[in-house]
Amino acid sequence: MFAPNLDHKPGDTLDHFRLDHIVATSGMATVFRAHDLETGKQVAIKIPHPEVEGDPTLWERFKREEEIGTRIDHPGVMKVFPNPGRSQVYMVMEWVEGRLLRQIINDAGKLPPERAASITIAICHALEHIHKQGVVHRDLKPENIMVGPADDIHLIDFGIAGAAGARRLTFAHFSQSMGTPDYISPEQVKGKRGDARSDVYSLGVMLYEMLTGQVPFAGPNPFAVMNDRLLNQPKPPRSIEPAISPQLQEIIYRALEREPKNRYPSAREMAHDLEHPGQVGIAERTAEAQWDKRQSPTLRRALLYAGIVLIPVTIFALLLLVAHQH
Repeated sequence: MFAPNLDHKPGDTLDHFRLDHIVATSGMATVFRAHDLETGKQVAIKIPHPEVEGDPTLWERFKREEEIGTRIDHPGVMKVFPNPGRSQVYMVMEWVEGRLLRQIINDAGKLPPERAASITIAICHALEHIHKQGVVHRDLKPENIMVGPADDIHLIDFGIAGAAGARRLTFAHFSQSMGTPDYISPEQVKGKRGDARSDVYSLGVMLYEMLTGQVPFAGPNPFAVMNDRLLNQPKPPRSIEPAISPQLQEIIYRALEREPKNRYPSAREMAHDLEHPGQVGIAERTAEAQWDKRQSPTLRRALLYAGIVLIPVTIFALLLLVAHQH
């Protein structure tokens, strides 16, 4: 049995770790930079808030992140160290110098194409490794990419990652496990589990954002954002940033294909095109003027709007059903 998690502050000692200062906090946990008093090394300590252990969904998310981080061994994935002798629940992670990709984008506005491609290639290599291990991240976004001084990257936060063959997400866990609206794939919007190609889609959104300073789909609320990607095509990135080459734009289009079967089948293939842009053929696509119209056939648009409207209704109905069963 673990002792209950209490509020911690810089300067406290937790087992053989001294908590130096807070580096991040969220609704689920606080992350400290800490000093391992036994080895002398710096580490990161992630301590869940006291209420997490009482919430089955949040608790499952924390444990999943720990399990995957302990199992996956790759330089592009933040490592979680086993810590069987701990007195309470917390994660010990490697300390990584760098900044979140979100901070880099916010500061720079747009990244030069060469740097954006280089960071994306590094993310592709990390994704290819986790996908081979049967893990799909499912929540790729700039907030979950740590970028080092040499633009080396670390994937972080595997809280809603899924294992190949795992049970499908239920509507009762819809909001906690579907991903972030700006980066979620169309198939996940439709309630499907998603696979490696879903991560490729999210990476395509991030590449678009790194190059243009904006995400390809927008709206006044999360449902409108998700609906936009089901109905419309993104504005051609070269019309926003002319420095983007036709080949790089084509790579973005292939990553953002609405149908998974038309998308890059793997992160490895996306990386190959980014590493060899001269080999990328430019597909015949809808004229840019028509892309800007962002229109779909009326019937299809009406059906999709109806489907989106029914999502919260279905969630509410299923939540009531679950409540009555308990």
